[in-house]
Amino acid sequence: MKSLILTNEFPPNIYGGAGVHVDYLTRELSKLMEVEVRCFGAESRHSLLEGEMLKATAFGANAEHYGAPKKLHGIFSALQRCLDWATTGVDADIVHLHTWYTHLGGILAKLNYGIPLVLTVHSLEPLRPWKREQLGQGYDFTCWVERTAIEMADAVIAVSGDTKVDILRLFDVDEKKVHVIHNGIDLNEYSLKDSTAAMRRFGIDLDRPFALFVGRITRQKGIIHLAQAIRHMHKDFQIVLCAGAPDTPEIAEEMQRAVGLAQEAHGSVIWVREMVPKTDLIELYSHASVFCCPSVYEPFGIINLEAMACHTPVVASAVGGIKEVVVHGETGFLVPLELQEGTFEPLDADAFERKFAGQVNAVMGDAGLRSRMGAAGRKRAEDFFSWEAIAAKTYQLYAGLVADHRAKA
Repeated sequence: MKSLILTNEFPPNIYGGAGVHVDYLTRELSKLMEVEVRCFGAESRHSLLEGEMLKATAFGANAEHYGAPKKLHGIFSALQRCLDWATTGVDADIVHLHTWYTHLGGILAKLNYGIPLVLTVHSLEPLRPWKREQLGQGYDFTCWVERTAIEMADAVIAVSGDTKVDILRLFDVDEKKVHVIHNGIDLNEYSLKDSTAAMRRFGIDLDRPFALFVGRITRQKGIIHLAQAIRHMHKDFQIVLCAGAPDTPEIAEEMQRAVGLAQEAHGSVIWVREMVPKTDLIELYSHASVFCCPSVYEPFGIINLEAMACHTPVVASAVGGIKEVVVHGETGFLVPLELQEGTFEPLDADAFERKFAGQVNAVMGDAGLRSRMGAAGRKRAEDFFSWEAIAAKTYQLYAGLVADHRAKA
């Protein structure tokens, strides 16, 4: 059995949770079966991996001749790659999609090559209305192609139970086709590290504790709310914001203002704007006293799992799949977040920001609590979120779909 996995992100081009998922899943799946990855690349088609059981090829797209508005270039270059993937030829038994960027490619593979289609939902376009800031009218297309692919898929993988509820609420899908398979963590890679080189390079005071945020500058991650919460945080610890890759110039400017005000109010805010390499992130997780995740929408929240694996307590919004990762009072604290109806704006942003800051202060002020929560977080990661188990569940799903398809052929 062979799987064709279509993805935007793949090493070395990873910037979000979906890319992390594909990276580790493909490695583990290739121990069980043949796996081919087709992904986005900056250059023309070139090989990334040529292993016996795992092959990866990156496809570039030339947008220089596009006459469309700039906001649509990303959409049309994604569609160009999807067409290139399909016309290259498909000899796999099943095609597996990750994020809307790949959905047309999967549709083409299913209909033209007659193979089952599996789709992993890392997030849902109808629940990310702020994407219209980034894509303009193209947001309507991403919603349409996502709906089309989900509703014609032979199986849909939800990364959390909460995501499954959203899928069944928003799309016309048979519940039997929706399977919950969580994200995972490499427990050998994500573990306590003693090194401090990255902390020194970023200007973090090694003699003072710090709270950490890691994520893109996007509405989804709630980073502006965290920046505004800093004014309510105690001044005896540092706040380190590893936040880059803004979705739009508008949110970049908003972030600049919010962090500037936070630095004036608190005095110990360090903003790392570059995309931090994984080895440096693991070092930061290992030394942070608390990890902050103020997301307004999060189907799973793999970033929290990474922190927990490094023995770091988590303070996070009680939204989406985060509630299935972080155990309130045991591995961290969950902060209730009530959203305005039909939006992803807090009903009372100031109250949320104050509560979030209060929970961060509570963890930072109790060394014993930090130690207990850190140990509990590591154990939870070990007990429930190994990539080996997740790959095995995915393989079993593939096998059932391929067997059914062959029986009907």
